[in-house]
Amino acid sequence: MSFRTTAAEAAANPLIPHTAELIVGFIAFSLLFLVLKSKVVPMFEKAFAARTEAIQGGMEKAEKAQRDAEIALEKYTVQLSEARTEAQKIREEARVQGAAIIEDLRGKAQEEAARITAAAAASIEAERQQAITSLRSEVGTLATNLASKIVGEALDDQVRQSRIVDRFLDDLEKSK
Repeated sequence: MSFRTTAAEAAANPLIPHTAELIVGFIAFSLLFLVLKSKVVPMFEKAFAARTEAIQGGMEKAEKAQRDAEIALEKYTVQLSEARTEAQKIREEARVQGAAIIEDLRGKAQEEAARITAAAAASIEAERQQAITSLRSEVGTLATNLASKIVGEALDDQVRQSRIVDRFLDDLEKSK
């Protein structure tokens, strides 16, 4: 068997293309390549660049938003801390003021209680004196009438009656 092929065998072999087809195929491929390179590839590159730029811009915006959020968080934390400190001060001031108000009211209440007690004591003493005076006159009258009935004579002398009643009442107080 021989590995050489003749021109007639080559023409009959379908795997080997004709020279004219190779030239037309090469020209068509070259034209297609030039059209794709000049029209389609720039559009792909432009879309790729725009997408890359959009992604890069989005990342920068996200990083900026992240920084802004961190700054806002720090400000919020500081404000919250200040608010807590101020609230603690206000609570402390309110507690001190409340204690002062309670102490003031307690003092006023004690003064009022002392005043009421003193007024009541004075009223009781006045009523006691009035009752003693009333009792002395009534007891004196009754004692004089009783003594008049016992003795059988009238004891009309007022000075005498008063001395007898005073002596009687003094004896009663001493016997207590």
